[in-house]
Amino acid sequence: MARVSGTITLAAPQHQVWRQISDPFELPKWWPKVVRVESHSSDSFTEVLTTEKGRDVRADFKIVATDAPHHWSFVQELEDSPFEAVLRSARTTVTLEDAGNEATTLSLTVERRLRGVGRFGGPMMKKAAKTQLTHALERLGEIHGRLD
Repeated sequence: MARVSGTITLAAPQHQVWRQISDPFELPKWWPKVVRVESHSSDSFTEVLTTEKGRDVRADFKIVATDAPHHWSFVQELEDSPFEAVLRSARTTVTLEDAGNEATTLSLTVERRLRGVGRFGGPMMKKAAKTQLTHALERLGEIHGRLD
């Protein structure tokens, strides 16, 4: 399993950061490779991602935990998707804590379990997840201001 985590302290109040990170339509502004979000309900959303070759790929997600304004977690629905052959599960979790003085500490965890022979590619998957997480945190730091 590839599991990576990162933390950033943002120069924005918790409620403001929460509004952005818990709104799937905001994902293209801070989550790597997401070009738009289509269809969104209270418990699911669909991302359109662009591959390195410029192809669009749809990815469906189910929101599995929400505790405003502290915790948001979603899993990728893999069945009948292009990702099913490679991934057994994929979960993203965001946790927010009030850091005082109108600041917020945001923790982001990305977990990916590989399927079949692909499970031997764990180090590559972990590196890719770390890159994705780092870019997301950097972008949130650019949007809200970074204190750490």
